[in-house]
Amino acid sequence: QVRVVESGGGLVQAGGSLRLSCAASGRTFSRYGMGWFRQAPGKEREFVAAIVWSGGVAYYADSVKGRFTISRDNAKNTVILQMNSLKPEDTAVYYCAVQYISGSYYYQDYLRYDYWGQGTQVTVSS
Repeated sequence: QVRVVESGGGLVQAGGSLRLSCAASGRTFSRYGMGWFRQAPGKEREFVAAIVWSGGVAYYADSVKGRFTISRDNAKNTVILQMNSLKPEDTAVYYCAVQYISGSYYYQDYLRYDYWGQGTQVTVSS
């Protein structure tokens, strides 16, 4: 079993920054990816960013490119999502998830992820 815990959400004004952390613990495999998704009220869950743990290849949704950065801290087994230039439309519950990779990494498909955190609220005021 894998436990995934997010932290770092909060309330910020438009143009501000927030840093989200995601810690995964428990069973591990040799190759996996960690992704961030978000879900606003009345909307579907959408992909934000993802990273392959070994190698550090990162992927971003077009809506956050140039503003968000995903990175990993190997020593702490933690993934960081640095969010800058936040906009009101970034308001959502942000979820972190782990996908074990055998073959391709379906980083945008939330149905492919195996373990999820409980989510953390991000609110951007205008």
